[in-house]
Amino acid sequence: MSRLSAGVREALNAGAALASHVPGFVARPAQQRLAMAVAEAFEQRGVLLAEAGTGTGKTFAYLVPTLLSGMKTIISTGTRALQDQLYLRDLPRVRDALGTGLKTTLLKGRSNYLCRYRMEQAKGEPQLAQLFRGGFSSREAASQFQRVVAWSGRTRMGDIAELDALPEDSPLLPQITSTADNCLGSECPFWSECFVVQARQRAQTADVVVVNHHLLLADLALKQEGFGEILPGAQAFVVDEAHQLPELAAQFFGESLSARPLVELARDTLSECKEVPGALAAVQEPARALEAATRGLRAAMEPLPHRGTRWRALDTVDVDSACLTLADALDVLERALTPLREAAPGFDACHLRAKDNQARLHRWMEAGDGGPGISAFDPDDDADAKHDDGFSSVHWYELTPRGFRLQRTPLDVSGPLRTHREASHAAWVFTSATLSVAGSFGHISQRLGIEHATELLEPSPFDWDRQALCYLPPNLPEPASREFGPALIAALQPVLEASGGRAFLLFASHRALREAAELMRNAPWPLFVQGSEPRHVLLQRFRESGNGVLLGTASFREGVDVPGDALSVVVIDKLPFAAPDDPVFEARLDAIRRSGGNPFRDEQLPQAVIALKQGAGRLIRTETDRGVLVLCDPRLLGKSYGKIFLDSLPPLPRTRDVADVQAFFDPQALASKGSVTDN
Repeated sequence: MSRLSAGVREALNAGAALASHVPGFVARPAQQRLAMAVAEAFEQRGVLLAEAGTGTGKTFAYLVPTLLSGMKTIISTGTRALQDQLYLRDLPRVRDALGTGLKTTLLKGRSNYLCRYRMEQAKGEPQLAQLFRGGFSSREAASQFQRVVAWSGRTRMGDIAELDALPEDSPLLPQITSTADNCLGSECPFWSECFVVQARQRAQTADVVVVNHHLLLADLALKQEGFGEILPGAQAFVVDEAHQLPELAAQFFGESLSARPLVELARDTLSECKEVPGALAAVQEPARALEAATRGLRAAMEPLPHRGTRWRALDTVDVDSACLTLADALDVLERALTPLREAAPGFDACHLRAKDNQARLHRWMEAGDGGPGISAFDPDDDADAKHDDGFSSVHWYELTPRGFRLQRTPLDVSGPLRTHREASHAAWVFTSATLSVAGSFGHISQRLGIEHATELLEPSPFDWDRQALCYLPPNLPEPASREFGPALIAALQPVLEASGGRAFLLFASHRALREAAELMRNAPWPLFVQGSEPRHVLLQRFRESGNGVLLGTASFREGVDVPGDALSVVVIDKLPFAAPDDPVFEARLDAIRRSGGNPFRDEQLPQAVIALKQGAGRLIRTETDRGVLVLCDPRLLGKSYGKIFLDSLPPLPRTRDVADVQAFFDPQALASKGSVTDN
C-alpha cells in the first residue's frame, strides 16, 4: 500500500483526527473505498468514474486524498452555491483536522467580482444616465448602489456574494461587474486594484483551487480559441456533480449572441462619452439605433415558438429583415467608434465588442457550409445541423420574456474534452450521485470522451427498507391524456393526507405545474409554486412551514437539500424525457440516427434515467430521514424500458397499495401491518 493510500485509510478510520474534529463524523466503508480509489487515480495520473450515492460522504472522500497528496489540485463543483459551501465549510474542516498547511483559494468567474471601473462609470452624470433606460432612477436602485459603494471601500475579495442585501436578479449587477467583452484588461485605470486579477494571482500560487464547472469550461474554451488560460495548470482535477459537465460543455464550445449584451454595448458606449469632448455627438444616434434594432428583433420574433432552429426563425420575413437591421446597426456603431479608439480604452473595448457581435450575428445567419448569407440553408435539414469547426453543430434561438439568444451549439463535445484531459497529463476524478444507468457508466463515458477509466459504483448506504417506500399509484391514465393531471392530483390526495403535506411535487412541464396548482388551490397545506418567488426564498419558506407542498419543475430535481421532517414525500409526475422542443436535443438524436445508432436507447433513455435519479435523490438526505417516493408514470410498469428506470434507483421497497403509504406514516398502523412487499 502506498504512503498516500495508507494516510487516506488512517484519516477516515473511526478513531482518526476527522472523528474528533468534525461533528457527526462516522467511519463509512463506502467512503473509505471511494477515497482509496481517488488516491490511486492521483498516484497513477489516471481517470476515475465514481458514482457515490447520497450518504456515502463523497466530499470528504475526495478532500482527504486531495489534501494529503500535496498535489496541485483543481476541484470543480456544479454551482456557485456548492462552491461556496465546499470552500467555506467542508474544506476548512478537513484541512484543520488533517493539520495540513496547504494553501487553498476560491476562484469564480469575473462576473462574480466587483469591477471598480464599471462602478465608477455607473456613478456617471445624471443627465447622461437619463439618455437611456436603466439609470439609477428609482429609490430602491439608488439605495442598492449606495450599499455597493460603501461595501467597495471595505471588501478585501470583491466577491459579490458578500452583498447579502443585493438580490441575485438585481439589474444593478451587470452595471458593477465586468464580462470578457467589456473588460479593459491591462488598459484599465484600476488594473492594479482589480479583484479578478487578484483572485487569479491567488489561484496561481494555491495548492487547492475550488472553482465551478462554468469557470472550468470557460478556461477550456479559451484555450481552444488561443487566448490563454484562466486556471493555473494542475496535477489533479476533481469534478463533482460530473453528470452536468457534458451539457454545460456544449454551451461553452458553442457561441451565442443575446439581447442583453447588445443593449449593454449601446449603454456602455454612451457611458464612455463623459470624459471625451464631442464623443456623445458621434455615437449617440448609433448607440440608440443599436438598442432599437435589438428590441426590434425581439419584437419580430414574438410570433415564433419559445425555442426553435435558425431555419425556422429566418424563414420568417420579419425576423430575416430584423437580423439585417441589427447587423447594419452594429456596423454603423463600429464605424462611429473607429476614430475614438485612441481617445479612451473604453471606446477601444466597445469597438471590439461591436465588431465581435457583428461577426457572431453573421455566423449565426449564414450556413455552416460557408455559403453566402441565409440563402445557403438546406430547408430539408429540419434539425438545422451543420458541420463547422470540425464537428456537427446546431444553430437555434431561444426567447425570454424581454430578450432572445441566438446560439450555435456543438452536438458532441467528447473530442475537445478528451483532448484537454489528455494534454493536461493530470489525474481526473469524475464523481456524482448519478453517473450510471442500470449500473453502467457507458453513457457518461461516451459523452465525456473517456475510453479507459477505473469505475467505482458505491450505492447509498441508507437503510432503504426502514427509511423509504416507493409508491406507484394504480389505474392512472396514460401521461399524454387530458385526464392524467386531475387523476394524478386525486391519487396524491390520500398520500398527502397521510404525510401531512411535507412534499415536493415535481412536474415535467410548466403547463402541468400550473394545472396542478389550480387543482390544489384549496388544499389544507401551504402551497409554494415555482415562479411565484425566487427559488431560494421559496425553499426557505417551504422549510420553515413544516407542512408545505412545493410544486416545481426540473430546476428542483437537483441542487436542493431539505433534510429532516420538512420533506417526507417526493412526487414525480412523468418520466423526465427531454422536452421535444429542444432543437439541440433533437439534432443530437438525428445525428445518432444518421450514424446508425438508436436515439432512444443511446440518448433519450439514459438522460431520462439520470434525471429521474436526481429527482428521487431529494427524498432521503440523512440516516434519520424517512419518506415516500411517488412515481406516477404508468410506463414504469407498462413498458419494457420501465425496468431500466427502476433498476437504476436505490433498492426502495415498492408498493401499489396506498394503505402501505398510510401505514408508513402511522407508527401504529405500521406495527400492525408488518413489512411492505415489493409488488
